[in-house]
Amino acid sequence: MFKFQKKSKRRIQLDTLIGEYTRLEGNITFSGGLRVEGYIKGDVIAEDEDSLLTISQDGAIEGQVKVPYIILSGSVTGDVHASERIDLAHQARIHGDVYYHFIEMAVGAKINGSLIHMEEKQIPNLKLAAGPDIETPPPVHGLKESHT
Repeated sequence: MFKFQKKSKRRIQLDTLIGEYTRLEGNITFSGGLRVEGYIKGDVIAEDEDSLLTISQDGAIEGQVKVPYIILSGSVTGDVHASERIDLAHQARIHGDVYYHFIEMAVGAKINGSLIHMEEKQIPNLKLAAGPDIETPPPVHGLKESHT
């Protein structure tokens, strides 16, 4: 009787694959869909506001991640910034703070860091190169204190 149609701007296509036996060192900037089954040592930054990062169970990233949509089954060592949504599977592991707008977390997923909810207007602008002029978000009151 009633038909409801969901319209989504987000692409579900896979544009780039980092294979299981691939080890990449250096920062990655991408748009569209990126699937990581191997290992990345460096920051992973999305250029588009509808980009999707999928990290498989064997995939790992050692560096900062800033992607609007993230599906994590593997591990990340570094801060994770999901300006739209992050889904954590039961075997997901994060060693770092998670900045998120929406989060879905399966039983068994582990985060060794803080969960920091970000309203849309609070999403920080990050730079790829590490240095003293890196922009960082202010702490959300009641969730995390800054001791600087």
